[in-house]
Amino acid sequence: MKTFIVNEYKELKDSDVYDLRTETCKDCIGCWTCWLKTPGRCVHHDLDAYYQSLLQADTFLFYLRPSHDFVSGRVKTLFDRMIVLGLPFIRYDSGESMHLMRYRKNPSVIVRYLDEFSDAQARSLFVEYLQRVFFQFGMEVIEINADGGQAS
Repeated sequence: MKTFIVNEYKELKDSDVYDLRTETCKDCIGCWTCWLKTPGRCVHHDLDAYYQSLLQADTFLFYLRPSHDFVSGRVKTLFDRMIVLGLPFIRYDSGESMHLMRYRKNPSVIVRYLDEFSDAQARSLFVEYLQRVFFQFGMEVIEINADGGQAS
């Protein structure tokens, strides 16, 4: 089973890690090129290796460090750029409008986060947001839990 890791706070020495502490992800510019001109490929090429690793993985493991009681700006930008995983077509079979997924198989997701929230409601909103994002990307969430470890 192949695991791809997105990291915001751990010291990891794995080759399949996208380290948000050191990597820079450009913002989505909303040009729709990834849907219309070069399907599945972004005009920015800074995440080409990231997309390849993600699509080859069975499990997508996130180590997230919340910022101001929510996902950090780096994670939000990464989620925005994952739009290449979808198609510009809508389905309604779940009772809501959802994009069709470009690929038949997406990795399952595990999230570990530093529990640095101001209160239980903030933590709950963080978890609900993550569940919703991964649902929209057609990824099964295995678990989302606080990490007992300390940030490195």
